[in-house]
Amino acid sequence: MSASSLRARVRSEMHQEIKEVARRRLAAEGANLSLRAVARDMGIVASALYRYFPSRDALLTALIIDAYEGLGTAAADAEAAIPRADLRGRWLAVCGAVRSWALAHPAEYGLLYGNPVPGYAAPQETVAPAATVVLLLAAIAGEAPGEVPAGSPLPEPVRADLRRLIEDQPGELSEERLDRVCVAWTQLFGQVNFEVFGRLDDLVQARAEYFEHHMALLADLAGLP
Repeated sequence: MSASSLRARVRSEMHQEIKEVARRRLAAEGANLSLRAVARDMGIVASALYRYFPSRDALLTALIIDAYEGLGTAAADAEAAIPRADLRGRWLAVCGAVRSWALAHPAEYGLLYGNPVPGYAAPQETVAPAATVVLLLAAIAGEAPGEVPAGSPLPEPVRADLRRLIEDQPGELSEERLDRVCVAWTQLFGQVNFEVFGRLDDLVQARAEYFEHHMALLADLAGLP
């Protein structure tokens, strides 16, 4: 192995170790992350971390991208395991994978969908991985035959926003159907938030059945047979 390859390998391993320690910090203390605390856990001086992550925000961004990619991969893998013709099954698989991943990784999910981190603004590079789930839902809905059931007419400013989103993505999708997908997307994460952050405690005991029932209603809303 060349010297440059060895340095790259060591750097990559150090990146991973720093992120693993930071994730344990997130689990213990929430998103109020400090490089000094991470360095202390690793037994090194804080200045040594700056060779790998120049700021707390850079480390947070790396953790956020990893979390979005983990969530997106779980959703995509679950969807891919369902026969292509089973649109409803694919939709429910995506929704179920989001819930399962969130319950298995509450600290990372909280970093994505919990309280904003004071002083942190997510950069543009987080946008694409953050969109994986909604794009999966939109792709499934876009394969559904016919039109969605008539509902309240779309306000023209909302229609314009939806048209812009459609034009940025491949495939055919009406504004009305994308509107239903957006409702489902926010409802999916809203319900997962309630469960992960304890808002359903003492209210709902049949959590899985409650979730599955509502995701089926959302499939109806999106016009999935």
